[in-house]
Parts: sequence; structure tokens; C-alpha cells
Amino acid sequence: MASGGEGKSSPPATPNKHSNRLARERSPYLLQHAHNPVDWFPWGQEAFDKAKSEDKPIFLSVGYSTCHWCHVMERESFEDEEIGRILSDNFVCIKVDREERPDVDKVYMTFVQATSGGGGWPMSVWLTPDLRPFIGGTYFPPRDTGLRPGFRTILMRIIEQWQSNRSALESSGERVIDALKKGSAIAARPGETPPPASDVAQRCFLQLANSYEEEYGGFRDAPKFPTPVNLMFLMTFWAANRSTAEGAEALQMTLHTLRMMALGGIHDHVAQGFHRYSTDFSWHVPHFEKMLYDQAQLAVAYITAYQVSGEQFFADVARDVLLYVSRDLSDKSGGFYSAEDADSLPTAESSEKREGAFCVWTAGEIRDLLGETVEGAKGGATQAEIFMHHYGVKEQGNVEPEQDPHGELLGQNVLIVRYSVELTAAQFDLSVEKVEEVLAAGRERLAQVRKGRPPPHLDTKMLSSWNGKIDTGQPSE
Repeated sequence: MASGGEGKSSPPATPNKHSNRLARERSPYLLQHAHNPVDWFPWGQEAFDKAKSEDKPIFLSVGYSTCHWCHVMERESFEDEEIGRILSDNFVCIKVDREERPDVDKVYMTFVQATSGGGGWPMSVWLTPDLRPFIGGTYFPPRDTGLRPGFRTILMRIIEQWQSNRSALESSGERVIDALKKGSAIAARPGETPPPASDVAQRCFLQLANSYEEEYGGFRDAPKFPTPVNLMFLMTFWAANRSTAEGAEALQMTLHTLRMMALGGIHDHVAQGFHRYSTDFSWHVPHFEKMLYDQAQLAVAYITAYQVSGEQFFADVARDVLLYVSRDLSDKSGGFYSAEDADSLPTAESSEKREGAFCVWTAGEIRDLLGETVEGAKGGATQAEIFMHHYGVKEQGNVEPEQDPHGELLGQNVLIVRYSVELTAAQFDLSVEKVEEVLAAGRERLAQVRKGRPPPHLDTKMLSSWNGKIDTGQPSE
């Protein structure tokens, strides 16, 4: 990675108020921060030498270009002039794209998870000049909110402690690192042999069964991730134990989870593919970014579910995922892009991006687009009425406030299959075939309209490991 120097080699058409070393990088994520009022360095020797020569702590910020909360923290904190000065004057500030440097991300994420009980991006870690972490977290609001300290407050406290109580900071970090080393050490007692593979598989099955959520599937409360690796394990466990009650339970958990995900809002019913995760336990309101490695693993999971169950539903979902990848994430050279962003401009005239703007709909929009009466439908129902009934569209929007902390989805609808085609057909006195035709035409009409909306940022970085996953369906690390 390039490092050193100020600004770009050629000036931009519109001068920026600030430029830093990230302007010379190739990573889309680092380039997004090239004009913050922060003296950012890429990960490299120049930053390390500066920290040692000036005896300053390092502020390490890790994220990726399609990360919604990374964008939020940039807008709130890294574009703030005062916070930028505090960071630049008191820390050596390093930005890392986790997709370029998964090794760096993994090391410090382990520390953050151990010290905070959670993890995620953006990841914020403070290091000694020799790169040893002593404080870590994820997203921080810019200013204090209630009982939660803001990013500015945290920075000021760390500066104070670094100057007056540095040894305590360093020793607390060392204790965590030592505990992590001991916890990760693998040592067999003399004469001890590893447990049989069947015993290990049994323990894994029991862990998943104990965390399984029966109504909507999945293995934890919100936020809920697809975890296709777990689903593939359960189908393998079923294959080895298909004559047992536990084998049957493993298959039932898998198929129910895959079905509920495909019916939910985490699945893009208009433009195909799956979003990153669900913010609620029912797979309804997603975090709207789409990642290549998720599509790769989910396609394989749905194909395997079809092979195991023989249900065409699962084959159709797999085909849907691969259609999205081939259409929207494919480069003409034959490679595949990394991701699509969660945020986009609601209209071409908008100045501020919103999460999910590309994907959501008001009831009024759908009525305007699907206004034709459906012949034979009870009560002279229109295409819109049938479509809105089937996909859970409400006049006031179908997103609850707790799933929309910034009010970006107010009055909007995330499409989610509320009724089977058979129930929708019965509701409107239509044949199943006619309802399928109406729904398909509605999805196609909405897809055409979406093409006219400002698209989300596309991360065109092509990573060999992720491309290998879409080619082979191998699990993610």
C-alpha cells in the first residue's frame, strides 16, 4: 500500500478543503476518507515510525466501503473539524480497509470482542506505539448521549490517561492480551487423544439446537445473521444421522431458517440477492448492504437444501441469488465485485444519503405504479392491492421505530412475504397461477423503476478469496 505524501498527484476538479495521505490509496474505503479533517495514515511503516518518534498513541479505525455505520461515524465524527483536530494533534490516526487487510482486522477484532463483549464495524481501537491495543470499541456517537459517552469525550479521557496514568492503560491491555494467549493455546495432556469427530459434531449440533429460534429460524436474537456455515453443517449432520430424531431436527431447523429468510425483507424480492443481516428477529428489516461472500455461501446453502429436500422453492431462491450476482456484481473481465452499499440518495436532487433508499417503497408509489384492475379479482381489486396484501405493504409504512433509529425509513415499506400465494389467491378469488402472474409483473415493474433511482455505491474491488467463494461455494473465514 502506498504511504507518505500529501494529496493526490493531480488536483481534483473541485478543490477540497482537506486532503490526507489516503488520497493516494486504491481502496474505495480509504478514498472515502481522503478529505476528512483528520491526518489519516494508511497501515504502514510511516505511521508506526511517527508514533514511536513522537511517543503518541495510535488511533486505529477499521471498516469497509459499503458499511452503513462506518458512513455514519464518518459524517458525525471524522468530518467534524473539532474532533479532527483532537485526533490529529494527539494521536497517529490509521485507517484500514478490513477487506484489504483481514489479518489486521482479525487481530484487533479479537481484542475488541474480548474487552467489550461484541464487535463490528467501524472498529475503533487505541494502540501503543508498538501496536499493542489497550482500549477498543466499535461505533461511537460524536457527543455524549444520556449515559453513553461520546467519541469526543472518550478521546479526551484517553489523552488525559495517556499523559497521567499511561502505565495503567498499558498494563490493562497487556492483561487482556495475556488472557487471550492462554485461552487460545491448545495443549494435549500426555497420552490424550482428540475426541472422535462424531462427538465433536454432536456437541456442535447441541449448541445450535439450544440457540435455535423456533418461530422464524436462525440462531440468535436480533441482529440476526444468515450464518450459512451453520446451515451447511446441519445438513451434513443430517446426512450422517438421517435415521435419528436429532438428524431430523437438524434438517428441520435448516429448511425452516432458509425458508423464513427467503420470505423476509433480508431477501430483496425486487432485485434479487440477500442483504447483510436483519435488524430484527423476524428477518424483516435488513441492514441493506449486499456482500459477495454472503451471496456465494447462501447460493450453495439453497442449492444443497433443494438437493436434500427436493423442494423447488429452494432451487428458485438459489437461482435468484446467482441472477443478482451475474447481473449486478460481475465485471466484464470475468471477476466479481465485493459489495453494494446500504446507503444511497433518495432522489437525484437529494444531498444526503439514506440507508435503504434504493430498496424501499411507499404505499402511494406502489398504487401509482400498479394501478390496473385485475380481471376477475374480488371487489375489482387492482394489481397494487394484491401486491400490497401479499408483501405486507402498509399506508403508514411497515418499519417499526426501533428498527429505524435515525428515522430514515419513516413511511417506507420493506417488502416481506406475509401470505402464501394460495392464501393471497383465496383472498381475491383468483387462481394461484393468476396471482403468481400479477406478483411477477409487479416485481418487474418495481425493478424497472428502481433502475431510475440513484444507485448505491458499488465496491468494484475484486478480492481473490471472495471470488473463489462464488466459484466454489467455500465457507467464509
